[in-house]
Amino acid sequence: MAITAATKTSDLSGFLTREQSEAIFEKAAQQSVVQRLARRVPLGINGQSIPVVTGKVSAGWVAEGAQKPASRGAIALKTMDPKKLAAIAVVSAEVVRANPGGYMDLLRPQIAEAFAVAFDAAALHGTASPFTTNLDTGSSTQEFTGATPAFTAVYDDLNAGLATLVNAGKKPNGWAWDSRMEPVFNGERDTAGRPLWIDSPAVETNAPLREGRLFGRASFMGDGVYAATPKIYGYLGDWTQVAWGAVGGISYKVSTEATVTINGTLVSLFENNLVAILAEAEYGFLVNDAASFVKFTNAT
Repeated sequence: MAITAATKTSDLSGFLTREQSEAIFEKAAQQSVVQRLARRVPLGINGQSIPVVTGKVSAGWVAEGAQKPASRGAIALKTMDPKKLAAIAVVSAEVVRANPGGYMDLLRPQIAEAFAVAFDAAALHGTASPFTTNLDTGSSTQEFTGATPAFTAVYDDLNAGLATLVNAGKKPNGWAWDSRMEPVFNGERDTAGRPLWIDSPAVETNAPLREGRLFGRASFMGDGVYAATPKIYGYLGDWTQVAWGAVGGISYKVSTEATVTINGTLVSLFENNLVAILAEAEYGFLVNDAASFVKFTNAT
């Protein structure tokens, strides 16, 4: 019987190139609803102080020789600290050796999706979150009329949520929706009979997020926005009040000798001829004004 030599880590060097690593990072950013809408700021390994506006400057008419009005523009500093997000993908060493250039084509979207879903869940709902802020805490609530998924007054409910923010002096500029809302929007019309959701014409058909416009504002739809308790389907708000950052891109390590936990069971990579790819990234996130957002829910 022929003996097959165990795969060595050195055999895999170069299988995950810097270009492949950057592609995963960019793919994760494309699949994250929050990262598509919120503003990105530079972030270092020691964190970053982010200047935020907490008040407005006012102007007034001045007569000749009269005193000019002065107002204090309220600006504060908030700290964004990087937090580590990681994922381990385990594949057969035989698969890697047989297709050293193509196996990452299969893993790249899976790692990117895992990063995007985990980031959005933490930023929106505080799910397993290392961040000190999230959108659920402090945002307003607008209830969808009717039982899930047969909402009966979508246009009116969306407009009511918009009114909540506008009447409070907020500047909503974008929507974030879970994919569960796609069939709902597909059947909705405004008061003039026009489709409520307008797809962006320049978006590729296989894009990770569905991109369009709703009430004249940018709208993104993807996985990871939904929360089960309570049932949250989407958000409207001023996304300039939300910031995120990343320290570099995604770093990676490849091992054939480590022991990893898979579904609660310790598994030896060496004994089972497996390859583990550890992907890590450091993200920061903060919400300046959660009151600039309304979340759309349904209790039934």
